[in-house]
Amino acid sequence: MRFYTKQHHFYCGIDLHADAMYVCIINSVGEMVVHKNIPTKPKSFLRLIKPYRERLVVGCECMFSWYWLADLCADEGIDFVLGHALYMRAIHGGKAKNDKIDSHKIAVLLRGGSFPLAYVYPKELRATRDLLRRRNHLVRKKSELIAHIQNTATQYNLPVLGRIAKPTEREGLLNKFTNPVVRRMVEVDLLTIEHYEQLLATLEWQLERITERQAPVELALLKSISGVGRILGMVMLYEIESIARFPRVQDFVSYCRLVKPEKQSNGKSYGHSGKRIGNAHLRWAFGEAVILMLKGNKPLQAKRQRLASKHGKGKALAILSHRLGRAVYFMLKNQVPFDQEKFMRGI
Repeated sequence: MRFYTKQHHFYCGIDLHADAMYVCIINSVGEMVVHKNIPTKPKSFLRLIKPYRERLVVGCECMFSWYWLADLCADEGIDFVLGHALYMRAIHGGKAKNDKIDSHKIAVLLRGGSFPLAYVYPKELRATRDLLRRRNHLVRKKSELIAHIQNTATQYNLPVLGRIAKPTEREGLLNKFTNPVVRRMVEVDLLTIEHYEQLLATLEWQLERITERQAPVELALLKSISGVGRILGMVMLYEIESIARFPRVQDFVSYCRLVKPEKQSNGKSYGHSGKRIGNAHLRWAFGEAVILMLKGNKPLQAKRQRLASKHGKGKALAILSHRLGRAVYFMLKNQVPFDQEKFMRGI
């Protein structure tokens, strides 16, 4: 956990919402100078903080509507920090909770050096990352429709459909459903799947063109990993953004949810915690990459089998995911392609 410890004359804590924001400003000795609820409009915010802009820092919790505030502060030359939502929940929990209390607590955390930091993702790459996340959401929706068709066949005791992910695998599929109402339901699913496929094909092409302009070298390095194609490479690239923001490889694998933080007190272990802290998209990407690496890769399959006999199948995949995360860190840091022999060494 990293905390914001820089000293300022004024500290601005904001409890931010879509239509309103409660602003609290305290000075360097903890005296409250502003405590007011205002609309979430740039002009209203700038007017309120105008007398205190010199040596002011603005902080808010990481929630869905922070983009505009971070960009406004950057344009106006105002220091802005983002609070880690889960860490802040643990630090400033209390008996009573409302917007007025929360804004004051955020300002106090800023002044006291206990404000837990989240990463302010750069404006230039943020939209591409969000579009890629949206693409992955649409793929999951398409998979749900495919699963619904297969489940419908099971409901009516029809022969197993097998794989129907590709258009060529769906020929004559409707004829297997004799009930006209059921057939219509499956037809609706198929039409929606076809629409998703057309949309995704265009979207993936556009994302690849954007990535080739923004980070061609890094994408090529990630695609050097066996099994990692353009989609997984882009997910890793945009979720990491810059490997330089991780001082150590331990920080990186922790951010990717590839470790299990242990709870200890007085020399006793109380299990693990913090499973939700980190980047879920990177955790999925590394898990998926390991599965794809193993396909047709006999040397790596032998290593996986050796790990599975000792730790079990699930733990074996987790170990390989963690190892791949460490490999990616040094690949991007040193600008070198993937080396499978080095990756398997010591397993």
